[in-house]
Amino acid sequence: MTTKQKKVKPLKAKPKKLWLTVLFTLVSIFYVMPVFMVVLNSFKKNTFVKTDTFALPNAESWAGIDNFTKGMTFGGYPFWQSVIWSLVITLLSTFLIIFFTSMAAWFISRVNSVFCKIVYYGCVFSMVIPFQMVMFTLSKTADTLKLNTPWTIPVIYLGFGAGLAVFMFTGFVKSIPLEIEEAAAIDGCGPFRTYFKVVLPMLKPTIISVAILEIMWVWNDYLLPYLVLDRTKYMTIPIHIQYLKGSYGTVDLGATMALILLSIIPVIVFYLTCQKHIIKGVAAGAVKG
Repeated sequence: MTTKQKKVKPLKAKPKKLWLTVLFTLVSIFYVMPVFMVVLNSFKKNTFVKTDTFALPNAESWAGIDNFTKGMTFGGYPFWQSVIWSLVITLLSTFLIIFFTSMAAWFISRVNSVFCKIVYYGCVFSMVIPFQMVMFTLSKTADTLKLNTPWTIPVIYLGFGAGLAVFMFTGFVKSIPLEIEEAAAIDGCGPFRTYFKVVLPMLKPTIISVAILEIMWVWNDYLLPYLVLDRTKYMTIPIHIQYLKGSYGTVDLGATMALILLSIIPVIVFYLTCQKHIIKGVAAGAVKG
């Protein structure tokens, strides 16, 4: 006995979804355009960056790697040293934020007390306070407490980055079954072993998400290092780029674009490497609990 097979009609995209696809494609183009312009102008001579900003490089405007060489050797402060200080500040700050806020979020989630609620809502409220409101008093406090070096400024970043990190970690910890930790306690694990052996490995998606957000923030931050650090000794990459000035305040835009391109490459590579974890981590930290 044979049966007639029904023809499967191809699914047609709904008009609403089609318009959303077109809309978000245009939005993506607008977001990518500044990066494309930086890449484009980093290989042009300074004069053509000003006059033919949106034009493709040609034989007359092509500068090659001269902009990169000029930017890295401009002035008396070497660019490689700025890269080192940016790396030190970014890695130390991210480590402190992840280490302390993940433990704090675990404690807040498991201990139902008024103190924990006050700490949690204090961290959440700190996210709405603009940095400009506290930057002058913060600069004075940093000088008084000797937090004005690349090795100590991560303590300040810990204070500013704790709000978002505690919020995300707390939401994720609430989704972890308490029975897992109770089983670890029965097996003889104390609080520290339970955290490092049981809780911390399960926090991996949120840890990567927090790390991406914090690294992008600290690496690109200009204002806090500018206010706190001694610029004659320590320069991060954004400060180094800001000081690419010649006589009478003239700026070599070609060299500036070249160094901007060098500064965004590490963040883009790190983001593309870890992007599969960020959506899962953000969703878990913002929706759960």
